[in-house]
Order: sequence, then C-alpha cells, then structure tokens
Amino acid sequence: MKKLILSVAAIATSLTMTGEGYQVNTLSTKQEGMGHVGTGMKLGAESMIFNPAGMAFMDKTVDLSANVSGIISEATATLPDGSKYETSSDVSTPFAISGAFSIYDNLKAGVTINTPYGSGIDWTDNWPGAILNQSVKLQVFNIQPTVAYRILPNLSVGAGLMIAWGNIDLNKGLINASAINAVIPGAVRQQLAQQSGLPAEAIPADMVEQYAAGMYLDEEITPASVNLNGTAEIAVGFNVGAMWDINEKITVGVSYRSKMDMKVKAGDAALTYNIPNETVRNMVKAKLNVLDNTNFSAQLPAVSVLSFGISYRPIDKLTLAFDAQMSGWSDYEELNIDFVGLEAPFDQHLTKNYSDSWAFRLGAQYALTDRFDVRTGFIVDTTPVDENYFNPETPGMTRLEPCAGFSFRPTPRVSIDLAFTYVAGVAREGSNSYRNFLSGQTETFKAKYDVNAFIPAIGLSYSF
Repeated sequence: MKKLILSVAAIATSLTMTGEGYQVNTLSTKQEGMGHVGTGMKLGAESMIFNPAGMAFMDKTVDLSANVSGIISEATATLPDGSKYETSSDVSTPFAISGAFSIYDNLKAGVTINTPYGSGIDWTDNWPGAILNQSVKLQVFNIQPTVAYRILPNLSVGAGLMIAWGNIDLNKGLINASAINAVIPGAVRQQLAQQSGLPAEAIPADMVEQYAAGMYLDEEITPASVNLNGTAEIAVGFNVGAMWDINEKITVGVSYRSKMDMKVKAGDAALTYNIPNETVRNMVKAKLNVLDNTNFSAQLPAVSVLSFGISYRPIDKLTLAFDAQMSGWSDYEELNIDFVGLEAPFDQHLTKNYSDSWAFRLGAQYALTDRFDVRTGFIVDTTPVDENYFNPETPGMTRLEPCAGFSFRPTPRVSIDLAFTYVAGVAREGSNSYRNFLSGQTETFKAKYDVNAFIPAIGLSYSF
C-alpha cells in the first residue's frame, strides 16, 4: 500500500504548472506589438484587459475589438549524457473579444471575453522524463462586465466582475520500463517456486531467465500512463483600476486583478498500458488499477496581478509606455489533490512555495501616417518557481521577449492589427526526485531545459 501511495504522489506532483507558464499575456494585438503595455494608456474597449479605468476616456459611442494569437512553442531537455529531447506541442490560441459603449460622456460600460490563463506542452509519451510529465493542457476562460467613470476631466476609476472557468487535461507515465524489468526475474522465480513446490532459492537461474526472456519491456517505451481530465467550476473575482492624466503628455495608471481559485471537484482519472506480455501487464495492473476510472479533485490558483503603468507622449505621433506587473504567485504555497473513494493516505498536500514575480514591459508606438502605426517593445518576465520545484511540465524560467507590430486603417473606423513576439527562455537546470513504486527507491531525473516561442497575432477593431 505504501508503494502505491508513492505512485499517487507522483501523479499529484505532475499537476504543478509552473508560474508564468500558464499566465497569458497576449490578449491585445496592438499592445502585444509594443510589449503588452497598457496600464497607463487609454485603449477604449481593450482597457478592460489592462486597466478598466482607461475605458472612461473613450471618445467613441461604440468600440469593438477581437484578437487572437498563435503560440508556437518549443522546449528542449538536454540530459547529462548530452542527448536532447524536444516537445511536439500543438499551437495554443489565446483570444480576447471586447466591446464598450458610452452611457454618458463620463460613464462607459462594456464586456470582455478572454483567456487570461492557459498552457500546453507535449513531451511525447515515451521520452525519458515521461514519469514526470508526458503532456498537459490547461485553459481558463473569463467573462468580465465592466464600468468606468471619469470623476474629473483628468481622473477616472473602473471596475469589472470576473467570471471564470476552465479545464485541465494531463498525461504522465506512472512507471518506467526499467523498474518493471528489474522485478520480473524475482516475480518469475516466485511463480516457478509456487508451481513446483520448491523453495524460491532452489529454482535455477537459467530456468528463471528462460521463462523471463519474453517478458522484458523495451526500455524506451512508457508501460503505464494516467490521464487526468477535469473541468473547473465557475470562480468569481474582480478587476479594478485608476488612471490620472498628470498633464497633456503624461498619464499614469494602476490596476489590480484579484486571485481566483480554479477548483476541479470531479475530474476523471484513466489508465492506459503499453505492455505486450499479458502476465507482466496483469502484474502491473494489480498495483495500479485502483486509480482507473477514479474521480479526483484539485485546485490551482489564477493568481492576483498588480500593475503600474505610465505613458508619455513627447510629440503627437509618438507614445512611449512602461508597465511593471507583479503576479502574486506566493499564494501558491501547496497543491492539494484528493482521489475520491480512496482512503485518507492518498490525499496529497504538496509544498510549492512559489514567490511573487515581476514582469517589466517597455513599448513605443509611432504614427507614420494617418492610417499606419508601427510599434515595438520588450518584456522581461521573471520566474516565480523555486529551483527545488523546477520541472518539465511547463519549464519555468525567466524570459526575454522582443516584440513588434503595426496597424493599418483602411477607413477611419476600422483597424487591422498584426504583431509578433519572440520568447527566449533563460536556460535552467532541473533535478527531480521521484519514487519507484515497485522498489520503493528514490530515483532522480536531471536535465537542462530551454524554451523558445514565436507568437504571431492578428486583431480587428471597429468603432464609431
């Protein structure tokens, strides 16, 4: 029983998504082109994403926008022997749709639908670290109705109600082939002893090897895996902000997005086996099948975000902006997971001890003509993940992100926007210990991880 509990702990560990790995910051094509700044900028309907107070300065009757990005990412794990393994991940497509309208000159309202959190990585089923993670997909959807009010000509406030839900789909190996191969001779010896009535030590080694020869597994194949799939219940939070025009050239803003706990109360666990030999397959099933078709519950935080921003317009055609954003990952102290119907020892309370992290964003926008704007920006996004908890789920590392983009307005009311971001992770080493549930021994998987991504985005906006 103790060995089986240790295998469940390995499953729970694989649910720990790294901090910045599932926080999405590509929700506006215009702003992505200039480093995803916006806390101190007046962005019309898209202010609901960055700082709801900015919407109060909207000078249109109606403002509509839609944006979608394609995150094309690749992670590489280099093992101590020099061998390299790359992910084979699908393209993630975070999006945002926003609409705002004027009630009075100083009172605006709107709603935005977006994906503020999400992640996807696929290391494939049979890479050497499969027992830590094979693949994972996480997505959080958010609807935010918002109001903004301009208290003074140069001062505004705004607030929105966030209503969020999401889903998680995770696959990981439960045990590697070498662990099973190591116990096959002993299992065969015991079986032959029972059949013959002889003591186990009296069974000749060559006889054991003869019977065991067809049972050994290909050590490059993951023999048993688990899929955890669940939908989080609706969570509610809030987004508030304030904006102040210091003068005609400088605007400052602050916004706060509250924490929401994404709770999966009845997720589904399902096991799969890749073991050709029926005797060996049944031996492994006897240890693991207690988890098959079992429900689980878990909880992950959609953490709080505090942003400060300033924009500066030295000339009419040029806007410079800077944002500093703190994500409250210190709220992620532990991961709790329970398997429904199994006794209490299966419940897991795993320490995470993440730290609050900062992202610094710098951007510029220049109007080349009345119809054509160009943008550029740069982001430094620091990791919240403690080195003791670094892992391959979505490798957490500080990232450097240059950005560029432009907008073309075929008519004064319509804007077509394109943006591009390149993400370069600062390579980081990880060492993960796990228990072999058959032997009870602690084993270690070491690798150096690197991550890069290319993120194109397209947007369309219309106002009148």
